[in-house]
Order: sequence, then C-alpha cells, then structure tokens
Amino acid sequence: MTDPKKSKGGFGIVEALVAAAVLGFMYMAIMNMHGGNHDSLLRIRGRDGATEVAQNLIDSLGALGLASLYDENLAKDDAGNIKPIIIDPIVRTWQGQPGAVTNTMTVNYRAEITVSRDDEYKTKTSSMLLGTDSVEHVYAKRLDVTISWKFKNSTQSISVSGVVK
Repeated sequence: MTDPKKSKGGFGIVEALVAAAVLGFMYMAIMNMHGGNHDSLLRIRGRDGATEVAQNLIDSLGALGLASLYDENLAKDDAGNIKPIIIDPIVRTWQGQPGAVTNTMTVNYRAEITVSRDDEYKTKTSSMLLGTDSVEHVYAKRLDVTISWKFKNSTQSISVSGVVK
C-alpha cells in the first residue's frame, strides 16, 4: 500500500501539454466560427444594401412619373431597342461593430434598369366615328432592376421588379 504523504499531488508535464493542445484546438474552432459569422454579416449587409438601392431607384423613377419613361425619352441602340439604364457606381457606407472592433463597410453597387411596356396595364378603345378600328394605350412601364456588387472573389446580384403607372 502507498503512503498518502508520499504520493504526487499535481499535474505532470504530459497532462499540461494535452490540456494546452485541447484549449488551442477549441480556440481555433471558435476563431474560425467567428470569421464565418463575420463574413455572413458582411454578405447580409451587402444584400440588404442592394435591396435598398433597388427600391430607391424604383421609387425615384416612379416619382419622376410615367412621362419620363416614354420610349422617346430613353436611349436606343442601333436596332432601335431601348438600352438599359446603367448607373455605376452607387456607393453605400455603413459603420458597424461585428465583434469587438468597429468597422466601416463600403460597397460599390452597379445598377442596370431595363424599362419595358407592361401589357397588364393596357387599354384598347375603338371608335366608329373616327374610322379607326382600335387604339391601344399602355399606361404603365415595368422596371426590372438588377443590382450587382463584388463580395470576396465573386459577384453577387439581386433582381427587383416594379411598375410605374
């Protein structure tokens, strides 16, 4: 039988090294998870900003009114097709604190707005007195807005549609 006064009462070097290695692996796992959370936050912030930019563009064009979107007022290519409206860059900056350090995030967005007639908002009239069979009038334009931006090594994008009447 061993004498309790003579037994060792502490941790050995092997136990201390194993404990340090386990703590090191746990620390690395937590730091990796934190980095992933940080990237997710930045990706979400970029997407939310793109949605805001798209909605602001639709609202601004809607405030200008339908007359500003008549085909005669829009640029056309050589074949006579309406060109998309390109706005590049649209810069948005946010102050944030994802973690212990305050960060400034700046994103450069590129907007491409395609204007087309929306046949859901069409009236057709006919008149026997004027000698015409019928006249069509489209009283709305569809706006298809695509917002794109760079995130890490890829290009992210969203598409939003709206109608101006």
